[in-house]
Amino acid sequence: MSIWWSLHLRREAASVPLARRLLMGTMETAGVDPDVSYELSVALTEACANAVEHGGAGAAPGPGATAGAYRVTAYLDGETCRIEVADSGPGFPGAEVPAALAPSDAEHGRGLRLIEELADHVQFGNRSGRGGAVVSFDKILKWKDSPSLLLA
Repeated sequence: MSIWWSLHLRREAASVPLARRLLMGTMETAGVDPDVSYELSVALTEACANAVEHGGAGAAPGPGATAGAYRVTAYLDGETCRIEVADSGPGFPGAEVPAALAPSDAEHGRGLRLIEELADHVQFGNRSGRGGAVVSFDKILKWKDSPSLLLA
C-alpha cells in the first residue's frame, strides 16, 4: 500500500504546524518509527517555514500557482518517504542552488542545511517556467515493532 497526500497552504505561519501534524499522523498510522517520524517532521517544518518566509516575495505566480500560497506533497511508498515543498516566490538565486545554503555558523538560514542532515537525499531547485523554489527530500523508513498499517 502507498499513501500520498498534497496540501495547498497559505503562506502563513499557522500553516506550518498543520502540515507537520498531518505528516506525523500519517507516519503514526503507517507504523513508522517515532525517531524517523520526528526527523521528517523537523525537515518538513524547515521547508515550510522557508516557503512561508521567502515563497512569494518579488515574483508573480506562474500557471497553477497562487500568490501567498505554497504546496506540500508527501509520498510513502514501500520503504521510502518523499516530501516536496514548492512555492511561488523568486526561487533560489543563481545557477548553483546549493550556493544558497548558509554557512553552518550563520545566524539565519540554517534550515536548508538542517534538512540535508535529517534526510537521506535532498534536492533544491527552481520550478521551470513557473517561478518558485522546490525543496524535495527522501528518507528511508524504519518501522515500529508493531505497525498499525503495513506499506507494501
